[in-house]
Amino acid sequence: MTAGMTLRRALRSEAVRLRRSALVPLHLALAAGLGVAAGLYFSYAAWDSLLGADAFFQLVGAGAPLLAGISCGLAADAEREAGGFANVLGAPSRRVALAAKGIVLFTLGVGAALVAAGLFLALVAGAGRTVPALPWCAGATGGLALGGAALYAGFLWVAMRFGRNASVGLGALGLIVAMASLGGLANGLVTGTLSGSFGAKAAFVLPVCWPSRLASIAIELGICGPLGADAQTTAALTGALGRFAVVSAVGAGVLSAVLLVRANRFEDRRHAAE
Repeated sequence: MTAGMTLRRALRSEAVRLRRSALVPLHLALAAGLGVAAGLYFSYAAWDSLLGADAFFQLVGAGAPLLAGISCGLAADAEREAGGFANVLGAPSRRVALAAKGIVLFTLGVGAALVAAGLFLALVAGAGRTVPALPWCAGATGGLALGGAALYAGFLWVAMRFGRNASVGLGALGLIVAMASLGGLANGLVTGTLSGSFGAKAAFVLPVCWPSRLASIAIELGICGPLGADAQTTAALTGALGRFAVVSAVGAGVLSAVLLVRANRFEDRRHAAE
């Protein structure tokens, strides 16, 4: 049996377990709630709707660490309660089992971002307000995915090693750090500026900041023309987007490799101590 076939079987097994999991309705509820609430607000608020879209994608990106922390924490808890990680530790290949779990959790997060963004854009556009062009919105959603990939590898290890509370707590801290690194969620709205690259040098080394930066900068490249930004600003945003994309891709690769390399050394110490 090839490694690819083994991964497909592991993914199928994860999909079956999701049918009895609260993760799918949780992701849908959070995505729908955020997309509808933000969409209704920016449909009628006095803020510039283009900057409102930037703020929305910043919020979704800043919330990515918390969502990853909750998702990985609940998934690890379910595995522990179902039999001390038997589905992972007892699998023919722990690395394949972990990779499948990480891929499924990551896919749920990306799906939630798509639902939230789709509802937000539909509501704002339906109210007659201007929204960024769809290619830039698609790019921002892709940025959320690229920036969040490293988070799922890191939080899955934290959840398995230290438990659900550690994963959720670290995710909440990541949300705060990501928002603070942008100067606050309303920074761009209040100042009328493109704030996606604000404090970029510090954000480069903070994985929790990558989803919000990639999403925000992609949107800002799409709205800098209508907002009258000069060529220097556009060039700066383009450079920042490229640098964040590279560091996010490298970070995701490194953290995923570390998780898989250490998979065979993992033991559920909580279960063993009971």
